[in-house]
Amino acid sequence: MFDQMPPEDADALAHHTPPKDFRDRFALRLVKSMRVFADKFFAKRYGHRAVVLETVAAVPGMVGGMLQHLKALRTIRDDEGWVRELLDEAENERMHLMTFIKVAEPSRLERYLILLGQGVFFNLYFLLYLFAPRIAHRVVAYLEEEAVISYTQYLAEVDAGSVENVPAPQIAIDYWKLPADARLRDVIVVVRADEAGHRDRNHEMADSLAG
Repeated sequence: MFDQMPPEDADALAHHTPPKDFRDRFALRLVKSMRVFADKFFAKRYGHRAVVLETVAAVPGMVGGMLQHLKALRTIRDDEGWVRELLDEAENERMHLMTFIKVAEPSRLERYLILLGQGVFFNLYFLLYLFAPRIAHRVVAYLEEEAVISYTQYLAEVDAGSVENVPAPQIAIDYWKLPADARLRDVIVVVRADEAGHRDRNHEMADSLAG
């Protein structure tokens, strides 16, 4: 299981890893371009943004886990725990999606975007991980940096009263073992901590592949 970041550790949550070379810069620019689309399409509709983006975020861990599994079989070596860790990451992101579906109730258009986004992203990420796993992990790490920013903004909207602090869905209470009276704010805090943990671990994985 990935290491979860302390939920309210502001310094750790705000961390950014500067790119080290042209491959890292490519990964960062790719993610920033994706952020522009998300900002224009969703604006401050953070719950709906979470629904669409989390279905994409759940792809990398599954793709990476599958390819690491096949590589371990092919090379007859120990995977050093990467397969389980990446699959745990995918499952965690899936639970984010299941939670925000209960919060935002996506429209039919957003459901079509989920289908399209997942189909396109799965194939592109599969090829990227197959030929450039270091860049693939760096892309995920930078995506998670943006996710931390988005959830921080979402939290600010809740705290300002611009977004109603509705009761937490039961699925979130059960998964994160939240109090029975937990609210949306509590969910955002733990999801943001998850994303920070994924961010740091994927940066570490990218660094380990740099040598």
